Amino acid sequence: MNRRELLRSSGCGFGMLALRAMLADRAAAKPDPLAPKAPHHEPRAKRVIFLWMQGGPSQVDMFDYKPELERHDGKPLPYSMPANRAMPGVAYTKLMAPIAKFAPRGDSGILVSDLLPELSRHVDDLCVLKAMVADSEAHAPAVRQLHTGATQLVRPSIGSWVAYGLGTENRNLPAFVTIAPNIAGDGGSVQLYGNAFLPAVYQGTALGTSATGAAKATIGYLDDPSIKPESQRRQLDLIQAMNRKHLERHRTDRLLEGVIESFELAFRMQAEVPSLLDIGSESQATRDLYGIGSKPTNDFGRQCLLARRFAEAGVRFIQITSNGWDSHANIRKAHPERCVSVDRPIAGLIEDLKTRGLFEETLLVWSGEFGRTPHYQDLQDGEGDPETYGRGHNPYGFCAWLAGAGVRRGTTYGQLDDFGYRAVEDKVHVHDLHATILHLLGLDHERLTYRYSGREFRLTDVYGRVVNEILT
Repeated sequence: MNRRELLRSSGCGFGMLALRAMLADRAAAKPDPLAPKAPHHEPRAKRVIFLWMQGGPSQVDMFDYKPELERHDGKPLPYSMPANRAMPGVAYTKLMAPIAKFAPRGDSGILVSDLLPELSRHVDDLCVLKAMVADSEAHAPAVRQLHTGATQLVRPSIGSWVAYGLGTENRNLPAFVTIAPNIAGDGGSVQLYGNAFLPAVYQGTALGTSATGAAKATIGYLDDPSIKPESQRRQLDLIQAMNRKHLERHRTDRLLEGVIESFELAFRMQAEVPSLLDIGSESQATRDLYGIGSKPTNDFGRQCLLARRFAEAGVRFIQITSNGWDSHANIRKAHPERCVSVDRPIAGLIEDLKTRGLFEETLLVWSGEFGRTPHYQDLQDGEGDPETYGRGHNPYGFCAWLAGAGVRRGTTYGQLDDFGYRAVEDKVHVHDLHATILHLLGLDHERLTYRYSGREFRLTDVYGRVVNEILT
């Protein structure tokens, strides 16, 4: 049976073998902007899994134990806040001790709180950045900076820059995938995985949203099972022919160029995406490893498992999101719940990557857009119950961690002041974090540029340094 006969026999069952054969026939037809590209230098990581803790996890309750904070619980602030600080209840605020106990973990002895028992077993794989800093204490600009490098302007996301710089390892998949992204509230936006002025083919491919959850994460309108692959191909060829004819007349239409490539990518994705989203082939032991099936961990566990599957399939940049870390009140209840929801899935992801030989070539990045204050926030203006206190936003000093390819393991870098408010030693700005991520992927953040509006743009703008001290 030749390929044409195979296509005709496939019917609306879609005929994956026929589709793959068609894709192979067309693979060399024209240059692919997502084809693998040579890096600037020898990479340590092949891919990135970015775990964003939306809202701002508390560094002093999770990764940075401060004895002075515990000792001075309930006392006036020993440090000054910015004069223009506007926060409900700020006039009544006092120091607030950690909400959980800390203990040294692993052979490295890194202090981690009791809120993260599963991740603590892998602390010797982590490099904890203890003096992260950002430029805004408001969600929207801080979130934009973490994802795009800019607090106010619309700029390409880091995943789009990686796709632009490296392409994809799998021609039938996008280079950048975001799973159940937050697109509304507390800084959420499609800009967080957008391409901005880069060609549209480099934008992140969203699998559902945080509103639908990971269990229903899919790509809308990816296929039409009522039409055979051969007919789909003919329809697409007609549309693309008209698009290219239009492009010949208007050669400066970069948006149309992106649309043309996106149509082609969408057609190719039909061959692999459905099977990647179906976790039914995973063993029960693997599902249990991620906490899938247990209510607190089911959603984030599915995100982590899908991240591993897409990483294994050749996607360069995978982003997953845990919502709800913005604990202005009830942090004693809210943060432990958030920690339970991510602790087991992240530990499972690390263990699974190791088992499959992917950990040494995958970079894990964990961070919020900022941290939280060592002092409490009483939304009742001094009349509230201390058990319901929360913490405010803190971009002046917070924690993130890296793990995997090219990162020193079982180490910490940087230091906050004695109370956990401001970075005082070996600061790592968000720009520095971005420069380091790109470096580990083999990309020089100063050379990865795109000309737009008369000048060269880059992810780190005119800032950023590679934090060589944390690299192997």
